[in-house]
Formats: sequence, C-alpha cells, structure tokens
Amino acid sequence: PDQNLEDCREFRMALCRQIRKHRPDLVVTIDPGSNRYIRHRDHYNTGRVTLDAVFPYARDYLSFPELMEEGLEPFNVREVWLFRPQEPDVFVDITETFVTKVDALYCHASQMGSPREEREAWLRERSAETGEHIGGGLAEGFKRIVIER
Repeated sequence: PDQNLEDCREFRMALCRQIRKHRPDLVVTIDPGSNRYIRHRDHYNTGRVTLDAVFPYARDYLSFPELMEEGLEPFNVREVWLFRPQEPDVFVDITETFVTKVDALYCHASQMGSPREEREAWLRERSAETGEHIGGGLAEGFKRIVIER
C-alpha cells in the first residue's frame, strides 16, 4: 500500500541484493533531499535506502554476510543519478522517448487520477522547460554523483 515503505534492514538488503546481482555501473533514484518529494515517505525512503544500498552496503563485504553466502560478491557502483533534484547537472534528451515515458507512468495506475491528456500536457511542459538546458526539445534533469573508489 501507498506510504508504507520503511527505511529498514530488509529494504536495504533487498536493494543491495539486486545491485550485487546485476552489477550496474549506474543507479538512478529519487533525490531524497529534494523538497519535491520530502513529504511523500515512499519517495523519500526509496531515495535514502537506495543511496545507502549503493554506498556503503553493496561494496562492503561486512554488510549483509548472508548475501556472500548466496554468492553475491561486493560491488562498486560507479555513479548515481538523482531524479528531479533541486539543481540538476546532467540533462538527457527524451524527445524521442517521451510517449514511452508517459506510457510507463500510466502503468502506475493507482497514482494517475487526472486524465492522461492533462497529465501528458503538464509533463510535456515541464520537460520542455528542462529541455531549454540542452537547446530545446524535451529533457530530464539529474544530479550526477560519481562514487570514488
């Protein structure tokens, strides 16, 4: 149910398990420090727990020894990109994939109370504003964090 994600050991271990299993160079998550999400506990907790899972838990052999028993060795994620930060420093052109983005958003049916046309127009406007950072088109902004080894 909505607003029930907790910052707990089980959540951190579940994310750490996926990181160690799939070994991504890049992890994208919600910016837990952004006041756009600070009031929604699921968003805030997801961002915080994901950052914890990336560093130090996924790379630390002392964290979750039971994952080592599953054959999941520690792994160093190279970068994290925070979605919708206060001050983005990476911009990705989504002009060609915008409709796919909206389609994916509408798979989260319980959260889509407004008609699709209204929400799509609002998203297009926001993406166009962000697109000004790359000279036009539609874009998403992220805060890039490079994790030192």
